[in-house]
Order: sequence, then C-alpha cells, then structure tokens
Amino acid sequence: MEPTTEQLPKRPRSSEGTVLRILLALSLSHMLNDTIQSLLPAIYPLLKQSFNLNFAQIGLITFAFQLTASLLQPLVGFATDRHPKPYSLAAGMALTLLGLILLSQARSFHAILAAAALVGTGSSIFHPEASRIARLASGGRHGLAQSLFQVGGNFGSSLGPLLAALIVVPHGQASVLWFSVLAFVGIVVLTKVGAWYRAHLDQMRSRQAGASHPPTGLSPRRVVLSLAVLGALVFSKHFYLSSLTNYYTFFLMAKFGLSVPAAQVRLFIFLFAVALGTILGGPLGDRIGRRRVIWFSILGVAPFSLLLPYANPLWTVVLTICVGLVLASAFPAIVVYAQELVPGRTGLIAGLFFGLAFGIGGIGSALLGRLADHTSIFFVYRVCSFLPLIGLLTAFLPELEPAARRKV
Repeated sequence: MEPTTEQLPKRPRSSEGTVLRILLALSLSHMLNDTIQSLLPAIYPLLKQSFNLNFAQIGLITFAFQLTASLLQPLVGFATDRHPKPYSLAAGMALTLLGLILLSQARSFHAILAAAALVGTGSSIFHPEASRIARLASGGRHGLAQSLFQVGGNFGSSLGPLLAALIVVPHGQASVLWFSVLAFVGIVVLTKVGAWYRAHLDQMRSRQAGASHPPTGLSPRRVVLSLAVLGALVFSKHFYLSSLTNYYTFFLMAKFGLSVPAAQVRLFIFLFAVALGTILGGPLGDRIGRRRVIWFSILGVAPFSLLLPYANPLWTVVLTICVGLVLASAFPAIVVYAQELVPGRTGLIAGLFFGLAFGIGGIGSALLGRLADHTSIFFVYRVCSFLPLIGLLTAFLPELEPAARRKV
C-alpha cells in the first residue's frame, strides 16, 4: 500500500505543504527541461535554411535526441529502482545544459546531432527518477501527481516554439545560449528536490522491503499482453504527435503560406492544448478509472485527426486544439495504469514508457521526414490521420480500477 500524504514526511503538520511543494518543483523543473528540449523542433526552419538541410536530415536530428532518451530511460529506471540516486536529476539537467551550449555554437550538421544526443541523454536521466519522486509525493493520488509532473513538460514544450519565435528567429542560432539560464534554474531546483528525496529514501526502502503491493490477479501472460497493448497505444499517440510537433509549421507554411513566426504561434497553441489535456488525464483517471480515460483519449481523437488535413486555416487551429486536449489526456493514465500492472517497478515502468514515447517520436520523425521528401507534407498528414484508430485495442485491457482504488 502506498503511504498517505500524512505518512510521508516526519512532521505531520507540514506534510501536506511539503508534498505539494515537491510536486510543483518537479512540474517546474519538467517545464524548464522540456522548454529547452522543444527549442530543437522550434528552430528546425532556421536550421534547415542555415545548413541547407532536407526533411530526412531534420528527422535525423529528432531521431538523435529521442533515440538516446528512448534507449537509456528504461536502463536508468531499472538501475534506480535498485539503487536510487537523489541527485541524478540535477546531473541530467547539467547534461541538457551542455547540449544547449553546443547547439548554440554548432557549425555543422554533425555538431547539431551531437547536441541533440546530449539533450536526449539528459532527458533519459531526468524522467524515470522524477516520475518515482512524484509517486512518492502523491499521497496516494497517483494520477494527479503524474499529471502535475507531466503538465510541466507539456507546458514547457508549448513555450519553446513561442520563445524561439520571439528570441531565436530574430537573433539567430547563437541566441539559443540565453536559454542556459533556464537550465541553471533547473539545476538549483532539482538539487533541492534531490535533498528532499534523499531524506525519504529510508522510508521508501522500508515500504519496498515490506512487499505490500497488492496483486492484480492477472496471469503473467495477461500482464505482458496488456503492456503490449499499452505500447501500441503509445505508438499511435506519439507517432501522430510527432507529425504535429515536428512538421506542423512546415504544413502550415506550405498549405496556407504563413510566415515562420505565425506558424510557430499556431504550434504554441496546439502544444498549450496538449498541456491542458495532460493535466486533465490524471485526475480523471483517479476519479473514473484509467481504462475509461484511455478509451476516450486515443480513439476519441480520430474524428478530429481525419478532418484536419482538409480544414481551412481557422478550422485547422480549432481541430488541433481538440486533438491536443483529447489525445494528451491518455499518457498520465497509461503510465499509472502500467505501474499498477507491475507494482513495485515504478522507475522501470516510467523509464520504459517515457523512453518508448521518445523513441517512437524519433523514429516517427525520421520516417515521416523521408516520406515527406518522397511525396509531400500533405500526404504525410493524410496518412497519419488514421493512426488514432489503433485505440480500438483498448478493448483488450483488463479493468484494474477496483484494485487500484483499494490501494489508494
């Protein structure tokens, strides 16, 4: 059984504020981390012009970032499940800072790839351990904690394009260095979070040693099948999101003749909708059940995605807002649902699914870039509009909510 909010700190009177402070600190640091990371796709048009890149090379930049994050995250999660590292979050942010500095000074395509890989490595260290701390500080409201943690990242992702339009596009690639201030703030915040985490390690180890995780009642085969279904749903969600996050600006400029800043503002609107959807998904899962949220989120976005390639400028914005709100609510529910499928492996599961999300996004970006080079950006959006129909696989997920509520 997970501890209640009152059980976490040693002094009950201040416990509620302490837990909330940690959750908000994690959300803030996630925002700072992902604001920096979202600069990459936000300045793709600038890099494409400056280095004479094609769409396939643009896809490889995202692939370099997301591949390092994808491959390393499950390994980091597995290792920290056994040997927690309280200050690894600050170390991950330091690697992100190094990648940011290299990106601002890069003079070749290979240097850009190296910078992207550094940022991805920092992300791989950050996410699994931060997700574990969020669960520790949740007071049993796991969906809410996961949403608060993730919404910081989504909000940061939405800020990146807006800040890029205001700072990087007018002043050039070297102005990326200004964002190092955000990384320094993140290192300070995460150092304080690490100190709180270190103070609670004995309590966490005691809880794990008690092996008090209630069984799900599912056979190992059914658990593996359920994890595979969740993986397919993450594929559907993030492959489609990759088409919007990385190529939406090119789509808008090609179809409607928008300028780079105007297209980036519309990308910000979409990513802000993603942030709002994320904050709704976790609490809804706590209240009505994770499986119901997953059903609604993945499959419910299909009508909007199917209409999007054929919409006019106004309805394109409206439909992408709907897509962001509905689709983003799935991921907090998926992560918590998977953690309930495999109790006691919080870091491994968080690393696996965050890593899977990054990896699919990277592979999707590379494949979609090559497809756009050989066909057109419009064809890419018509093909991707069918991906949410994979949400029908949710029918194979077992109902876990009664057991989950007993745990809380």
